[in-house]
This record gives sequence, structure tokens and C-alpha cells, in this order.
Amino acid sequence: MNNNCLHKSMLVQTDLKSTWEKWTTHEGLKTFIGLDNKVELTPGGPYEIYFLLDNPEGTRGGEGNQVLSFLPHKMLSFTWNAPPTIPEVRNHSHRTWVIIQLEELDAHQTRVSLDHLGWLDGEKWDETYAYFDRAWDIVLDSLKESLY
Repeated sequence: MNNNCLHKSMLVQTDLKSTWEKWTTHEGLKTFIGLDNKVELTPGGPYEIYFLLDNPEGTRGGEGNQVLSFLPHKMLSFTWNAPPTIPEVRNHSHRTWVIIQLEELDAHQTRVSLDHLGWLDGEKWDETYAYFDRAWDIVLDSLKESLY
């Protein structure tokens, strides 16, 4: 198994509660990632984010992902799958997972840390890792822009 951890971190100019709601509610997610979503903040609940609403079910984006765990206003973890353009990884029985950690620096600043783990070895896994190395930067930039 590839032991790489894809790590991203960003400082956002908003309070901890607002940042938490961005990642954990239907309304919050729609402001910065995907066109629609299905999120239930409970272990085993769906954490699905849809990017391609006109695609057939199963190819609309982050389908089938689940909440793994959470600590309110501190940490959220969920499974994550590869994009439909990399079916060898998307359809694999193994799922990677993402951990979002929030740290309140003061009443108007929150550090968002994102770790994407669980990578297997192989060319298509490396391709997926490279894809998310770019994609998570875009997501965090979009989060930051949604707060202004």
C-alpha cells in the first residue's frame, strides 16, 4: 500500500462554526463544492457530492461515500472515491478517505487541514493521487472564495 498522505492546509477568514457548517451541511457544501449533495452527519451516513447532474446514477461524482467519524467543530472524516474518468480506481473495492480538521485561531480565522489517505500502489492510483493533488487545491480555494 502506498503510504502517501495528500495534505492541504488553508487559513480562512471566518469563524469556526461557519467553517464547520460549510463542510457538514447540504446548504454549506453547495456554496463551494459540487452542484448538489446528500449529506447526513452520522457515522455511516452518506457524504455524497454531485458534480455531473446529467450523468447516469453512479457517474455523477462522489457517490457512495460515507461519513466515517466526526468531532463537532473539530474533525470530519469520510470515504472518497475516484472520478468516473478513472474507473479502475473508482470501481475498486478499496476506498480512500479524507480527514478535515478545523482549528480556531481567533474569532474570525480558522485553519482548515485536509488529509486524503488510503492510497494503493499502481499507475492508476498514482494518476488518481495526482488528480486530487490538483482538485483539493481548487476545492479549498473555492471554500475561501465562498466566505467573502
